[in-house]
Amino acid sequence: MARDTIRAMSDKPASSTHLRDLARLRRVRDRIDREYARPLNVEALASDIGMSAGHLSRQFRLAYGESPYSYLMTRRIERAMSLLRRGDLAVTEVCLEVGCASLGTFSTRFAELVGMSPGAYRKQQARITSGLPSCVARQVTRPIRNREAAETGPQID
Repeated sequence: MARDTIRAMSDKPASSTHLRDLARLRRVRDRIDREYARPLNVEALASDIGMSAGHLSRQFRLAYGESPYSYLMTRRIERAMSLLRRGDLAVTEVCLEVGCASLGTFSTRFAELVGMSPGAYRKQQARITSGLPSCVARQVTRPIRNREAAETGPQID
């Protein structure tokens, strides 16, 4: 009986700590969503919420399925896709507008997430999304990571 009482008492602080950590992770995710175009790094994000960079990265991955850096780059690429669909900015201007300092890194990550270069995307999307409201175009063209894509074909066990 005493063990059950001790176990129940020890669960409360763990649960409370877990909820506090989730709230801090949500603040980090919200900050990334708001400030994606600013220079952000995991160390600064972690120190702002009182965690180490390693702990933040591990906990963020557990909570959201990807690292803080990956989440940030996905937000940047989503915004870049929107700017490229407009067609009035060069790829380099879009790269800088979304907060990427390196055109090479931007182009590589864009191709990984979208499946084509930013320039090719701009040309293709100008034709595909013409006449669609921007809110519909954004939903239709949202990048899908490999882990999010639905499996196709029969399952063989």
